Amino acid sequence: LRPGHDGGPGPGVVEDQEDLLPDRRTQLVRVLHHFHDPAQLWSAGQIQSSSEHLDGWFSRFYRPLQAFEDIYIEQRKVVKVVLEYADKIFTYIFILEMLLKWLLRLQEVLHQLLVLAGLPHRRSIKSLRTLRALRPLRALSRFEGMRVVVNALIGAIPSIMNVLLVCLIFWLIFSIMGVNLFAGKFGRCVNRRGHIYDAAFINNRSECEAYNDTSLFYWTKVKVNFDNVGAGYLALLQVATFKGWTDIMYAAVDSRAVEEQPVKEINLYMYLYFVIFIIFGSFFTLNLFIGVIIDNFNQQKRKLGGQDIFMTEEQKKYYNAMKKLGSKKPQKPIPRPLVAAHNTLPLPLLLQRNRLQGFFFDLTGKQAFDIIIMVLIILNMITMMVETDEQSPQMERVLNNINLAFIIIFTTECLIKIVALRYYFFTVGWNIFDFVVVILSIVAGIVLADIIEKYFVSPTLFRVIRLARIGRILRLIRGAKGIRTLLFALMMSLPALFNIGLLLFLVMFIYAIFGMANFAYVKRQAGIDDMFNFETFGNSMICLFQITTSAGWDGLLSPILNKSPEECNPNIPHTGTTVRGNCGNPSVGITFFVTYIIISFLIVVNMYIAIILENFSVATEESTEPLSEDDFEMFYEVWEKFDPEATQFIEYAKLSDFADSLSEPLRIAKPNKIKLISMDLPMVSGDKIHCLDILFAFTKRVLGESGEMDALKQQMEEKFMMANPSKISYEPITTTLRRKQEEVSASVIQRCYRRHLVRR
Repeated sequence: LRPGHDGGPGPGVVEDQEDLLPDRRTQLVRVLHHFHDPAQLWSAGQIQSSSEHLDGWFSRFYRPLQAFEDIYIEQRKVVKVVLEYADKIFTYIFILEMLLKWLLRLQEVLHQLLVLAGLPHRRSIKSLRTLRALRPLRALSRFEGMRVVVNALIGAIPSIMNVLLVCLIFWLIFSIMGVNLFAGKFGRCVNRRGHIYDAAFINNRSECEAYNDTSLFYWTKVKVNFDNVGAGYLALLQVATFKGWTDIMYAAVDSRAVEEQPVKEINLYMYLYFVIFIIFGSFFTLNLFIGVIIDNFNQQKRKLGGQDIFMTEEQKKYYNAMKKLGSKKPQKPIPRPLVAAHNTLPLPLLLQRNRLQGFFFDLTGKQAFDIIIMVLIILNMITMMVETDEQSPQMERVLNNINLAFIIIFTTECLIKIVALRYYFFTVGWNIFDFVVVILSIVAGIVLADIIEKYFVSPTLFRVIRLARIGRILRLIRGAKGIRTLLFALMMSLPALFNIGLLLFLVMFIYAIFGMANFAYVKRQAGIDDMFNFETFGNSMICLFQITTSAGWDGLLSPILNKSPEECNPNIPHTGTTVRGNCGNPSVGITFFVTYIIISFLIVVNMYIAIILENFSVATEESTEPLSEDDFEMFYEVWEKFDPEATQFIEYAKLSDFADSLSEPLRIAKPNKIKLISMDLPMVSGDKIHCLDILFAFTKRVLGESGEMDALKQQMEEKFMMANPSKISYEPITTTLRRKQEEVSASVIQRCYRRHLVRR
């Protein structure tokens, strides 16, 4: 502990752990108590502990309020007043929090700027109010999922900066070349509709401006050009992301000299400039981001001992559970229907019902039954594919009858399973899924089809949901191993992908608030229209999602680059507000779009690729191993038939049949008694063998001898027995090999004794 100036505990030191009460209400009282006791006001450990919880409360309330500050706020007087008072209250709360913390700590500098940005009605710092959009960054310390992703990104910053530096240097060459080739040459004389006049009519800028009627002609230039190195970088970014690059290329190919009217394809050789840059500046340098992020991800993973750096501890448990599906315990199978002793039905009727239930039970348990149902589902899918918008009434009637037939078939299947499995039907997740789909199909396809289609969604959607059942059959088909590998890789990636999605949403939220504050009133032109704009929070999020895919971001940027009176009207009023003009802010807009593209499109989205590639690699490696999860699954499915009570033990006499019933590679075909005896399997009283001993012995037979096998076996036995205690005490008294030796010894002794008796 670091002492203070007076020899006592310094600020930031907790004197008594009892002061850190877990109850948040008690902590609130404790903070208020400090306000009345100046001597304890700067007991920063107590204040910080309490203020962290309060900060969490206030941040959760404040962040959603920012989404309401759109262009319609002036028309919603009540909402505006509420937001103004809320902004003041939260700003003063954050100021108070700032004063209670150390002002000189480096990590508090950004926080202090954010607080100052919220001060209302201060002209000197009014420009800082847009920084309020950064307040959601507080969420990074509240959500562990985002925090682990940010920590991984922080570790990747040196590598990412190296790639950015390489791009900047490499692109600098092309930017300088572009300035030398095209600076000042992207000008053109156009009319108010943007039509470019022929060079034979207007040859240069002087002739364009010589016309007195300026309402018809004016000289302009392509907004994204090569007039300087900075503008060249922006033009190259559009070319590298393939958004609006053809307009830039055509302007370069049509360019003649400075301030001269362009002529179509007068500079054909300029095509080579763009082709060469796309090959080296886009295909090579931009893809370095993917390589660097994947490589850095693997390096950090190796430093952490192979742990996944994008997942929390809880999610890692899920990840490991998915990788160890083979460590399941034997499950008790659903029993076949039997005659109940207490049943009061007449015996003939009871036997008939029991035979019917038994027949249905055997039918639904066959693999052929599942395959037939899957074929019917595929046929149902084909009939849905046949539907068209302009189909004839006769065709529509035929398809409706076919759909009705499928509903009857799947309903019959569901009823057969319910009769066969009784209440056990609802203990299986897939069965519940089938039951819900059948009910929805009946309601949406027969009973309330017209109402649901009019007010909700098309009934066809409920039939499409049934296609998910095809996933059940994949594990039964050996040829579908590649598809199972892909699905397994996707399942392993879900926790990390969710965390990255949270971070991407936070980035989009921040930029959406910032976009509304700066670009809400820009002219609706090019990519900005009634849907894609920054006027409301929802529309801003749609625009940012579009930019995240790098689609059409040049069209959204174009109106923001408007600044001349010919391109926009700086004095146009906006109803319900004092804001005037629909011009943009080019410098802020360029910074906004470039930084967001780098963060979202080049970094965060590539993290998705890194995660999926890594988990696909892991899943592929596991699928190429001699034993897969499907083999262990098959082992326990066969085990259920020999151990219907799920005791985890089978009799030694059944071992030969059990080994012969397995599928390759675990199968040991008959005659197999000598091989099984030589495995020296432990046996407990009653001549029973534990499932784990058999599984490890068969696994060792497939994988071969290994020095780590015994240690692994011991660890697995301890974990298995702790998680799955058996009804039978696991105390081996002999082994299969020793039992055979005992039997041989007994037979030898018996033969010798008989000979002795004969001699006497």
